[in-house]
Amino acid sequence: MPVPLSVLDLAPITEGSDASVSFRNSLALAQHAERLGYRRFWLAEHHGMPGIASAATAVLIGHIAGGTHSIRVGAGGIMLPNHSPLVIAEQFGTLQALYPGRIDLGLGRAPGSDQATSRALRRDLASHPDEFPRDVLELLDFMSDEPRQAVHAVPGQGAKVPVWILGSSLFGARLAAMLGLPFAFASHFAPAQMMQAIALYRTEFKPSAQLAQPYVMLGFNVFAAPGDEQARVLATSMQQAFVNLRTGRPSKLQPPVPGYLESLPAQARAMLDDVLSCSAIGSPTTVRQALQAFVERTGADELMITSQIFDHEARMKSYDITAHAVQPA
Repeated sequence: MPVPLSVLDLAPITEGSDASVSFRNSLALAQHAERLGYRRFWLAEHHGMPGIASAATAVLIGHIAGGTHSIRVGAGGIMLPNHSPLVIAEQFGTLQALYPGRIDLGLGRAPGSDQATSRALRRDLASHPDEFPRDVLELLDFMSDEPRQAVHAVPGQGAKVPVWILGSSLFGARLAAMLGLPFAFASHFAPAQMMQAIALYRTEFKPSAQLAQPYVMLGFNVFAAPGDEQARVLATSMQQAFVNLRTGRPSKLQPPVPGYLESLPAQARAMLDDVLSCSAIGSPTTVRQALQAFVERTGADELMITSQIFDHEARMKSYDITAHAVQPA
């Protein structure tokens, strides 16, 4: 450390609020992150989730990019099985034309929704996540200078949009290595195969026109506050969201509940300990030590920080504390 820090925003819809407030808060957070020196501001595609407002991801990226000046803005990620590669090439070609040199395109192979919602997206009833590598290659070709396909993406052809592969398993690591693309691992909610995936990606990486050396960005949860106990309370909103999701009751982001973790049965606590193991919860000192240990353990080239905190001002403060935690003393 220090390593570059970036922001993953799930555009949370909090209890008692709505998407309009979520989008205003996302823009304010992006502007705050830009002032603090964060490198990227990414938004994730989810559908049918009462607590996540970033379903129309490319539209929201345009909103954020239009309200900022220098921070890179992108998708973390676009769930490609939901879309025609041509449409994504056109969307991100448009964004690149509007905000040249500031747009990133992260690609994932999960639907970002339940099966019923996935069917309602109606891309192709026969499409399957296993076709993801083919779709990635088709998309890369659409955005190349000289596409092999008869159909051209306008805008999109020749767009110099950096493409990332997102993943939470060895599949994504292997594909990113094979294509010579940067790799973002979802360790902020699916850390089980993180070390294995990093090692595989770095071992099998083949240089490409986009990237000469492997580049790993890891998701990491931070709930930072002036004191450890304050931070532990802030983290309970995210903990509630995970428990609600895993028990089939997805909800808006709930207010923090002191003592929430201690109130859970052992099975739910063990689940949270597992899925949120890549997290820092605490004071500036606690956060600094946790970030340092994580970077030393993984060799991450960049960290993508997510802070699902109910109160907007507390979330802004968490990113402030995190930014200062990695600065040299």
